[in-house]
Amino acid sequence: MSALPPYASPLQRIWHYSFRTICGLIFFFLIFPILVILPLSFNAQDFFTFTPEMLALDPAGYSFKHYDDFFNNPDWQQALTNSVLIAPTATILATAFGTLAAIGLSQPHVPYRSAIMAMLISPMIVPLIISAAGMYFFYSRIGLQGTYWGVVLAHAALGTPFVIITVTATLVGFDQSLVRAAASMGANPVTTFFKVQMPLIVPGVVSGALFAFITSFDEVVVVLFLGSAGQKTLPWQMFTGLREQISPTILAVASLMVAISIVLLTVLELLRRRSERLRGLTPG
Repeated sequence: MSALPPYASPLQRIWHYSFRTICGLIFFFLIFPILVILPLSFNAQDFFTFTPEMLALDPAGYSFKHYDDFFNNPDWQQALTNSVLIAPTATILATAFGTLAAIGLSQPHVPYRSAIMAMLISPMIVPLIISAAGMYFFYSRIGLQGTYWGVVLAHAALGTPFVIITVTATLVGFDQSLVRAAASMGANPVTTFFKVQMPLIVPGVVSGALFAFITSFDEVVVVLFLGSAGQKTLPWQMFTGLREQISPTILAVASLMVAISIVLLTVLELLRRRSERLRGLTPG
């Protein structure tokens, strides 16, 4: 934000500081739950609250025991393995389908573009419990309920709208004359896509892929409906830990997932800035 100019009126000064105060309060409201989880994950006791030793900053009150349990417990490691196997595959499918759909819908001659777009992004709008129930009845009829590919396809369906939206936003600033120029020089559509379009829209594609990955990696409702014991993912294991055994290891897992989310958000911000430079919105 720019600094307050010296000629600002008293009303402008009040709004200037009030706006920053409101933003700070909102930021604190959103971040405070995460700030509570991080130190609790190092609790030396099997509690979900701060112990007197922790409040006194006594080193004896802190421990890596919950992280050690996560990395050495076979149930948690199996859940992590399932998430690592499911999320990347679902991300690849969602990215491929979403990118092709966004490019197709960006063409002005496509009829009923608005209706098609509304249908494709409906998984973001429809309550997840309804989508999960519908997928359960559909996949059980075709034999995919309780299978690896059933969960992967369901997560791909949930992640595709994010790819469509981000790629469509990137295509808004794309110069279609570049495609026509490549075609006039003899390039076929496949060559034009990989040599002309893809390098310019890759920030949007990667951003959508990251959102699709986060959606798959964090999703639990659909897995509860479609998955079996063999597809128990990390969020499912966390849900089980809260409902059945109240395992403090959940705090360690949550902290690790927060760290992963921070890394992914940093990558998204870097891609956003690169996209703006490529489109000439910001200086290089």
